[in-house]
Amino acid sequence: MKYRRLSVDEAEQFWHLMNQLDYETKYMLYEPGERTKNLPRIELLIRDSLEGEDFLLVAETDNKLIGYISAQKGRLNRIAHSAYIVVGILMDYRGKGIGTEFFKRLNVWAGEKKITRLELTVICENEAVKRLYTNSGFEIEGIKRKSVCVNGKYLDEYYMARVR
Repeated sequence: MKYRRLSVDEAEQFWHLMNQLDYETKYMLYEPGERTKNLPRIELLIRDSLEGEDFLLVAETDNKLIGYISAQKGRLNRIAHSAYIVVGILMDYRGKGIGTEFFKRLNVWAGEKKITRLELTVICENEAVKRLYTNSGFEIEGIKRKSVCVNGKYLDEYYMARVR
């Protein structure tokens, strides 16, 4: 398993990873087929992690991207100490410690960037991921009722944070 940063010329490969995740799980924001192939936007996301204040790390095995974690640092002064986290790992690679490693590396970045608050959301029924987040030091701060609608069913999300 290799953990690394992406280069801008890997935007399409990263899009394919995110698109595959949309098809594999109902817990990502995009529905299958809903994600547009906006490579300039993805290139900007990668560039912001390389040259700017954001964080983006991928997991790779056999030259295949299998997961990622991203953190978008607050842009305004009053929230510059915080970052919003998104994680996605392909189904065949879940439960193998990738998420735990992602959060260890995120924590190092947060220390370097003087981030004191890491935030994320998770569908309440997604127990495995909630456990990963809890084991990584996140705590439930509240519930977003009927936050998303999946296959016609409203689902609640936990709002979770780790205060460093």
